[in-house]
Amino acid sequence: MRKLVYFVASTLDGFIAAPDGSFDFFPLAPDPHLVAEWPQTLPTAAHRHLGLDAPQGRFDTVLMGRGTYEPALAIGVTSPYAHLKQYVFSRSLPPSDDPGVEIVAGDPTALVRELKQRPGADIWLCGGGELAGQLLPEVDELVVKLNPIVAGSGIPLVTRGFDPHRLALVDSRPLANGVLLLSYAAAGR
Repeated sequence: MRKLVYFVASTLDGFIAAPDGSFDFFPLAPDPHLVAEWPQTLPTAAHRHLGLDAPQGRFDTVLMGRGTYEPALAIGVTSPYAHLKQYVFSRSLPPSDDPGVEIVAGDPTALVRELKQRPGADIWLCGGGELAGQLLPEVDELVVKLNPIVAGSGIPLVTRGFDPHRLALVDSRPLANGVLLLSYAAAGR
């Protein structure tokens, strides 16, 4: 069965974006390890610059909330991850004209459960915090790019009421750019 993997950058104090949704305070140049091991998590527009022809990896699908998708729309990019099937969860966006992007107004949990049953590669949850909060019980792996930054406030890694979810550390890897890559598995999975 396919896995849902929440792969996301975070500050030391647990924020994935500024209060306004921007994330330009994170390092813009990807670490060579991330380019080699996680190429599908890089926007399609960056592939040529990084020497990636058709990045291979573990994902064929990406899920994102409206706030994660909107920065691409703001610069005229309707399909930021054209190399993946893209689902954007929003009750306010109109249907996408781009065939690679599906706007979903319905229940994210129901769609994830359906996607997990379909054949294919793993599913990447790239953000944001509200969507991650709704999908936390369905997350099989959490991979955090822990940046040496304290933001003070912003959009949290997960937005939901108090409901502790235990995770098991699977791997940790310091990267050359000062980021610590932490991989966790959902307990009991």
